[in-house]
Amino acid sequence: MKIAITSTGQDLSAEMDPRFGRAAYILVVDTDTLNFDVIDNAANKDAFKGAGIQAAAAVSDKGAQVLLTGFCGPNAFKTLEAAGVKVVNDVSGTVQDAVDRFKTGAYDYSSAPNADGHW
Repeated sequence: MKIAITSTGQDLSAEMDPRFGRAAYILVVDTDTLNFDVIDNAANKDAFKGAGIQAAAAVSDKGAQVLLTGFCGPNAFKTLEAAGVKVVNDVSGTVQDAVDRFKTGAYDYSSAPNADGHW
């Protein structure tokens, strides 16, 4: 399964970035092999608006089925939901920690965003 994880760096040892739309990077990790793709989110990081929607589209385009992040706003959440990507909010630690906990079934999927939209 492919899962997307917001990250401050470009490898599994990096700390997670608590922001979704404005995360520095998003790693899309294959939970079986631990192979991953890095989405450089620089274009969205400083966007005036629409960062979450654009990041959600990038995650969906990479084939991720789940997003692990700290905070996900309403527009991004709706976009991810429409694309069939499940969201887990309030995740922290390193990317590797998040993958390991996900594989043990430690997380519950979110039913709503946990951050206000940004204008």
